[in-house]
Amino acid sequence: MPEATRPNEIRKKMPYVAVLIILSCMLILLFTISIVSGRFDLSISEVVRILLSRIIPLTHTWEAIAETVIFQIRLPRIFAAMIIGASLATAGATYQGLFRNPMISPDFLGVTSGASIGAALAIIMELPFSMVQIFAFVGGIAATFITLSIPKMLRNHSTIMLVLSGIVVTGLFRSVMSVIRYLADPQTALASIVFWQMGSLSSVSPDEVMTVSLPLLVCLIIVIRIAWWINIMSLGEEQSTLLGISFKKYRRIGIVCSTLLTVLSVCIAGEIGWVGLAIPHLSRMLVGVDNKKLIPVCALAGAIFLLIVDTLARTLTTAEIPLGVLTGFVGAPFFVFLLYRQKTRLQ
Repeated sequence: MPEATRPNEIRKKMPYVAVLIILSCMLILLFTISIVSGRFDLSISEVVRILLSRIIPLTHTWEAIAETVIFQIRLPRIFAAMIIGASLATAGATYQGLFRNPMISPDFLGVTSGASIGAALAIIMELPFSMVQIFAFVGGIAATFITLSIPKMLRNHSTIMLVLSGIVVTGLFRSVMSVIRYLADPQTALASIVFWQMGSLSSVSPDEVMTVSLPLLVCLIIVIRIAWWINIMSLGEEQSTLLGISFKKYRRIGIVCSTLLTVLSVCIAGEIGWVGLAIPHLSRMLVGVDNKKLIPVCALAGAIFLLIVDTLARTLTTAEIPLGVLTGFVGAPFFVFLLYRQKTRLQ
């Protein structure tokens, strides 16, 4: 049987509900492994008792530092990894559906490049980390605004023009970023800028996770709710209009939600590649191209992937490995494998 039909074969062998159950069980298992893994040893029973102590009164049989490790370090990182992984994977799947291009990633509108410039400026000005995140958010939104403004100025609202605008803005902002890095103090600011660009959750706090979780969850829910319209829009503007769908309206909603998913993730964790590109392809192998099924699976698979990467980043060596390094080493070969599996369809 041809290679192009293999995703359908997988879908028949693994029904949608079964995929959701398996991925959910994997996420729970990885959550358990992640919360007990680290330089400070904790047993599962000890973790359960510490977590229950916040709900019911229990005798403290554990060290005080154990509570700090769980509630101030590991739980924030775990929840941040899951929500950011889900957000980036969902944003990638949404963009790919809206623009009918499986090679599009969440940063194609220049979000990541703009956020990098904002963060770099804050680092050079020696602002606190909270301001670095705010500057990154503003920079990402500004880059997206510029990208969306170019087709309006040229009075060409085609999908191709928007994609080309994203390429132009991304290239321009990367050049600006190179100038900033060249001018940054190599002893202080430059190292911080490079580390931020590599991506990390080492500095994430409970307050930051709480701050971004609500808007990220809202955007995820909205994207899941409009998944059916994304299916229609993937047929093109003319077909969508004939079917009575407001193409521009729902594309605008999809772009806004996906941009917020990306920029909020980047301002918390820095640049993390491959999640929004590889995970949607893996999810299509499991449930096909129907976005009503694809997007929820992408969210679960993205959460699993980044949780695995973050756990490895903080446990493999004594010095923490940047997330961008690991996602590159894992994502690139995996994506090549996916391309090989679908080579007949891509030719």
